[in-house]
Amino acid sequence: MHDIWNPWHGCVRISPGCANCYMYTLDQQRGKSGADIYRTNNFNYPLQRDRYGNYKIKSGELIRVCMTSDFFLEEADQWRADAWEIMRQRPDVIFYLLTKRPERVANCLPDDFGNGWENIWFNVTCENQQMANKRLPYLKELPFRHKGVMCAPLIGPVSLLPYLDEDFIEQVICGGENYAGSRPCNYDWVLALHDECRKANVSFSFIEIGSNFVKDGRHYHLGSKQKQAEQAFKAGLNYVDRPQHFDLHYPIGIQLQPHELYQARYDGPHCHACGSRLICNGCSHCGKCGGDVW
Repeated sequence: MHDIWNPWHGCVRISPGCANCYMYTLDQQRGKSGADIYRTNNFNYPLQRDRYGNYKIKSGELIRVCMTSDFFLEEADQWRADAWEIMRQRPDVIFYLLTKRPERVANCLPDDFGNGWENIWFNVTCENQQMANKRLPYLKELPFRHKGVMCAPLIGPVSLLPYLDEDFIEQVICGGENYAGSRPCNYDWVLALHDECRKANVSFSFIEIGSNFVKDGRHYHLGSKQKQAEQAFKAGLNYVDRPQHFDLHYPIGIQLQPHELYQARYDGPHCHACGSRLICNGCSHCGKCGGDVW
């Protein structure tokens, strides 16, 4: 996918949400072990250029970082400074960081991080109430200008009060669990979380129902992630209160104007009914899905 940068691969399970990790499952299907942690050959992806000398990642794109690991993984300490340097060199790109290790973050920031870099969107995972109670205090105190919460896989009811009312969370994302052993995601949990966000004027995105979904006492099992995203979209819970604004700059320091930013195109064959739009760069028209443009 053109909106993912995995500078390293592999992870260590540390919380309930890790039990059926998709990365471990996919690696196992390839005959590999997700516990093997290594720096990838695509480490410098945000700095790569095309044959015309232009960056492959365009100004204004949102890049999800370490989707097959954790950016603040202890085993990656030796590589993180280089990754920060790459993000420093691309102040025109939004980097989406997600972690289950917020307690490590303060000691893993660059010396010049100050109150946060404008191009970093920091998120913590809160898969159940126990993890929300543990991680949200860190999220509140850490020096990031843009903060969010990922309640996925949502494996139990989660209340984000009173943190939502403190006005430091820009967006909440939630979704069910996938692959072997997936635990139920209950629609009532999703609806309650949505209602809290709506009352607090915080944007909410329901990205997928997962492969084990419960609504009105009935169990639904969908193996297709596309269908899961479509069902989440049909729920009509996605809500944008205050659109996020990232003050992006060219590497030389000149502020980017709106017309100079990448414009996402949600015109792929599945974009019209996908719950992930708020964290997606749109269709790249790569043709891999085999579908016609919708």
